[in-house]
Amino acid sequence: MLHFDVRDDGKIHRITEVPGVPEETDLIVRAAKLLQSSASAKSGDKRLGADIAIEKRLPMGGGLGGGSSDAATTLMVLNHLWQTGLTRAELMALGLQLGADVPFFVFGQNAFAEGVGEALTPVITPDRWFVVIEPGVFVPTAVIFSSMELTRDTKPVKIIDFPADVISFGKNDLQVVAVKQFPPIADAIEWLGKHGNARMTGSGACVFCAFAQEHQADEVLKTVPAQWKAWKTRAIEHHPLAYLQKS
Repeated sequence: MLHFDVRDDGKIHRITEVPGVPEETDLIVRAAKLLQSSASAKSGDKRLGADIAIEKRLPMGGGLGGGSSDAATTLMVLNHLWQTGLTRAELMALGLQLGADVPFFVFGQNAFAEGVGEALTPVITPDRWFVVIEPGVFVPTAVIFSSMELTRDTKPVKIIDFPADVISFGKNDLQVVAVKQFPPIADAIEWLGKHGNARMTGSGACVFCAFAQEHQADEVLKTVPAQWKAWKTRAIEHHPLAYLQKS
């Protein structure tokens, strides 16, 4: 969760300490400065800044897109608070400079992604509940993508290939690499796989499984082994801040 207080002196500060993440490299701060620079170039106004506080809930190195989501939220919220007037497309272009999946969060709804993640087509996804397990390991994205074991020959998927239940569709090519280098991920997939189609999130390390009903997720959550952190969450169709966006 992020909290923003507008400053009138142009300074941008993250007022919360985040272990292992220096302020100057934090995607949140970088997003704010990138928006400030873009808005200043457009209007010549450099007065506004922000104090940004963060309540970190998602695990570092979990593959859940927490950093990218926070960066997108920063772009969306400060664009509104600073009244910079950038459109959704302009914010997505800024987001792409920060990371390949930032545009998805700015886009504001479930989508089929092409290119490096910036070409997005809206899709309708089923209402689902998820059990997510944090296996207790930190997975640096660079380690997975630089592995010689990572295959890059999977047949590209087209949007026309999507079935009605996209939750169980496809596979994660990064999972094969991650489970070999981080056995706790394999253990979590094996355990959660007894209850459904379990797979790894992004480049890891978290593992998830979808359920049609909340009570199904609750029943599984009760039996998760004590050595793992776990929680349930529900899929949403649109970003809660999508209403702030200008087309």
